[in-house]
Amino acid sequence: MKISECYKKKKHTISFEFFPPKTAEGEKKLFQTVAELKNLAPSFVSVTYGAMGNTQANTLRIVEEIKYWIGLEVAAHLTCVAHSRSEIEKILMTLHEKGIENIVALRGDTPQGEIQFKPPPHGFRYASELVRFIRRHPTLGRAFDLVVAGYPEGHPECRDKQKDLEHLKQKVNEGADAVVTQLFFDNHHYFDFVGRARKIGITVPIVPGIMPVTHGPQIEKFSRMCGAEIPSTIREAITRFGEDQASITKFGIEYATRQCEELLDRGAPGLHFYTLNQSLATRQIFTNLHLARTE
Repeated sequence: MKISECYKKKKHTISFEFFPPKTAEGEKKLFQTVAELKNLAPSFVSVTYGAMGNTQANTLRIVEEIKYWIGLEVAAHLTCVAHSRSEIEKILMTLHEKGIENIVALRGDTPQGEIQFKPPPHGFRYASELVRFIRRHPTLGRAFDLVVAGYPEGHPECRDKQKDLEHLKQKVNEGADAVVTQLFFDNHHYFDFVGRARKIGITVPIVPGIMPVTHGPQIEKFSRMCGAEIPSTIREAITRFGEDQASITKFGIEYATRQCEELLDRGAPGLHFYTLNQSLATRQIFTNLHLARTE
């Protein structure tokens, strides 16, 4: 099923994101996590790319296994990093042959050690170019639903929120079907972002991306990468609990539960959880929200 149908049919579309592990043990844990979260009946899950596109083969294989072995609808991440147009086309053909109908189309992170993103030879500089390339493909142009990223607090490389929003509108104009936001911890940023997006004519679903706080240094890292502000309440908890993993996880679950309650109560079309290949926090949040198998 294409993702756009999920947002039409369900009151709240719930989805999870995973990443391809680098080890056999990590992969075993991933599939255990996916199986556990399947019991929550998500609308779909997504699988990311690694830096420099170096887990592309794993992404394709894991996407296929999740769809056909575990039985969940799945979206494959596809980035501009390290791929020429012809390579992108081959990946699209492979995904289509495997029956994958959903793609998360991204520019991708700037490779470590580089200051600015440099497009590969005969490749793309922006996600909007990738979306345009897919939509204008003569045979695969409508084979996929396309999800793109949104930045409620502005892209870390473009702190002008209005300009960044115009970049998002370009991606939508080129053919994106939905927007999933980067993580944020203050819901004001999401509601402001949606309001501004609607004013300039972005009408597709804008889904909040949620990352429960379960490890202080990890949250610091991801927040820096996507330009998200960490509220003082969370910073104080990270300092207070230190290495007390059980306490910081409990705090993070309670914080994310309140965050998700407000988002859904005020009209968010669903929730997209950045799971980091873990299931405990997400499962507990579902229980708190009474979401599991209720829709």
